[in-house]
Amino acid sequence: QVQLVESGGGLVQTGGSLRLGCAASGRTYAMGWFRQAPGMEREFVAAVGWSGTNIYYADSVKGRFTISRDNTKNTMSLQMSTLKPEDSAVYYCAADPSLSKLRAGRTQDIRYWGQGTQVTVSS
Repeated sequence: QVQLVESGGGLVQTGGSLRLGCAASGRTYAMGWFRQAPGMEREFVAAVGWSGTNIYYADSVKGRFTISRDNTKNTMSLQMSTLKPEDSAVYYCAADPSLSKLRAGRTQDIRYWGQGTQVTVSS
């Protein structure tokens, strides 16, 4: 069993930066970030394989967001820069044995989820 706890959400102005963290307990797997805005489906943001070398981003965040993980601490981070109002959403940490599943955004099949943290970007 894996438990995931997000941290670091908040309110930031357009163009600003924010760093999200995810602490995992239990066995480590591929991990990723998803987000869900009101009235929208949960969407893939970024994912990283267990070793940290295989990394994928949604086109909408490529070049602005950076995902990383520290297996010695069982943590994962998402550094978000040049934030836009359309980045506002609840951000969820996710983990699954399959990196492909995370990358494909198969939310219904992903095994573990955090509780989410709100990110609001003001215009």
